[in-house]
This record gives sequence, C-alpha cells and structure tokens, in this order.
Amino acid sequence: MASEKILVVDDETDLQFVINQKFRRQIRNGQYEFHFAFNGLEALAKLIEVPDIAIILSDINMPEMDGLTLLSKVRELKNPLLKTVICSAYGDMENIRTAMNRGAFDFVTKPVDFNDLEVTLEKTIAELNVVREGLAYHDKLLSIEHDLLVAREIQRAILPKRIPDLGWADIYGSMDAAKQIGGDFYDYFLMDDHRMGFVIGDVSGKGIPAAIFMAVSRTLIRATGLKGMSPTECLNYVNHLLCTESVNSMFVTVFYGMIDKENDTLHFVNAGHNPPVLLRKDGTMEVFPMTCNIVLGIMDGFNFTAHSIPFREGDILVLYTDGVTEAFNAKQEEYGFDTLQELLRDKVLNNPEVMTAGNTSEITCRIMTDDVARFAGDEEQSDDITVLVVKRT
Repeated sequence: MASEKILVVDDETDLQFVINQKFRRQIRNGQYEFHFAFNGLEALAKLIEVPDIAIILSDINMPEMDGLTLLSKVRELKNPLLKTVICSAYGDMENIRTAMNRGAFDFVTKPVDFNDLEVTLEKTIAELNVVREGLAYHDKLLSIEHDLLVAREIQRAILPKRIPDLGWADIYGSMDAAKQIGGDFYDYFLMDDHRMGFVIGDVSGKGIPAAIFMAVSRTLIRATGLKGMSPTECLNYVNHLLCTESVNSMFVTVFYGMIDKENDTLHFVNAGHNPPVLLRKDGTMEVFPMTCNIVLGIMDGFNFTAHSIPFREGDILVLYTDGVTEAFNAKQEEYGFDTLQELLRDKVLNNPEVMTAGNTSEITCRIMTDDVARFAGDEEQSDDITVLVVKRT
C-alpha cells in the first residue's frame, strides 16, 4: 500500500523535527510520508511539486499567506482527494468556524495533542478511502457505459442497411436493442440470381464480448454462404472456425435458411434457435419442430442436419429471438410463444390486407414489435427484441 502523503504547513521551524519524531514508526513502516512548508505560498508550490498529497495539516496564523487564505485556494482546486485539517488555538471558535466554512475537513487545537492528531489523521484517511472507492466505482461505470456504446455501434453497423428488391422475395428485419447490449443479429444476401441466404442469431452473454462474437459470427456466415455452400456445409465450417477461435466459452444460436426460387424450396438448418413460424398462403400455420442440431461454437466436428420444405408464393416465414417470447411486463409476466402464435394468426394470417400487401414482411415485423412493446409497457427489457420476416412473392 502506498504511503499517505501529508503536507504540514506551519511557520514553527522546530515542528518538522517533532512530527518526524512522533510519527517515526508510521514513517518507517511506509504508512505516512510527510512534506513541509512554512506558509501558504510554499504550500501551494509543494502541491504542484507533489501532486498526490492527500492531507494538508495547516496552521492559521502564518506570514505571506495564512491558513484561511490557503484553504480558499485549495478549495478552488476542486480535488476530492485532498483534505485539509486546520490547527487552531484552543477556544478560537471564530477561525475554526471560518475554516470549516471554507472546506476544512477537521481541526485540531494547539498545543497539539499528538494522540488526538493521530486519530484525526486516521479519520481523514478513512474518509479519503471512501471517496477513492466512490471515484473508482464511478470510473468503472463510465468504462461500462463506454463499452455499451461501442457494443451498440457494433450491433448497428452489422445489420443490413438496404432491403434487396428481388421481385420474388420480400424480406424485412428489425432489432430493438436492450439497455444491456446482447448479441442478436440478422442478415440476408443474394447467392446468385435464384438463391437467397438469410440468418438470424443470438449470441450468449452481454456487452462488448457478445457484440464482437456476434460480428464475427455474422461475418463468417455471410462470407461462407456467399460461396454457394449448402446450409449444412456453411454451418459445419462456421462452427469449426468458432470452436477454434472462441474465447470465454461463448456460443451462438442460429437459424440459417436458403431460398431456391427455381424449385420453390426452403433449405435450412436450425442450430438451437427459437422455432420459426410459417404462415401458409392457404391459411394454415406451421411451427418448425426442434431439431437435433446444437448451437454453434461449443462442439467442433459436429455435423449439422439440414431440412427442406416447400416455400411457395404467398408463404411467410417469421423468425425471432428469445427477446420476443421472453419479454416481460411490470408484473414480471412473460409474453410467451402462445401469445405470439395468437397474434400472428389474428393480425397476419387471418388478415387478407396484410397477407397480400406489397410490404407484408415489414407490416408483420411492426405488428410483432408493437405488440411486444404494448405488453412490456415501460418495463426495461434485459434482451434485444429481434425479428426477421421473409415472404415469397
């Protein structure tokens, strides 16, 4: 532990010898380190010379600059880690009151009782330690706030900025970021003139690590998908890379799909993600069953299984992260999957205007996010609320 640096300001020349004698044990043990000045002007110069002085022990009556004036100057420094203890003659309450009004932390009376002075110094150091802890906590909060801002920027930068005008597919994504940054993402990209890849994912953890892992996961899936690999080949390769490079045992749930318009088919792999909902043009609703696939990033060499289903004109695929179904209100009630199914059935599937609109995906996305927001009210959510809707046109 570093020595507490104490500046003694007094025009009595023999005080330096007395202080060093009375506190020789603390000086020898490295507990205290004393510095000396003979008036207020010298004290101000010493504060510049030794900027980490923590305590000033000052007399009041001194030449050139007295202790009360010094107090005013010290107060102007606005340094919460600098405390002043005033030495005043016994019974001099007027000067003591003035000193306390000018920011003195405490006082001792002359002639100095060194036992009392030691107790006063210990009390002053205890107060300084409280202030130090508070400032350290404040700095930590600022650091966390900065990390969250960086994470938000990573999240925003990674999401698609432009909706592709394909003529055979309508796609729209939305993410409402929670205060505590998570690792949700979505993406879509053309593989060639008749195939489009799309993905939604949710990284474990929060903050900067989750945001970075999310960016890496999204980039690897996009880069691999653009090579024209099948969903199985794509996620097998990405999983290998994530397992090799992953730190802190992070993982990501992923639904990766590929639409082939030539044969009206959706090929997909669900790697531990929430079950999508398929709204058919004929008015039926299908919930994708859970598969035997695991999340990405925890088992190298795992062989992901793909599935294929018809995906024809007018069909709508609804993807989401657990921030939707696990959204909670002031009563701590969850939104839930049943509520989501009911909403999609009533507001989308049984609504011809929505099903046949030119921007069905965007409308469906907004219906979902608006209803979750209505349910949650003013309750601050702990997870991102992310939705991706794909319609064959």
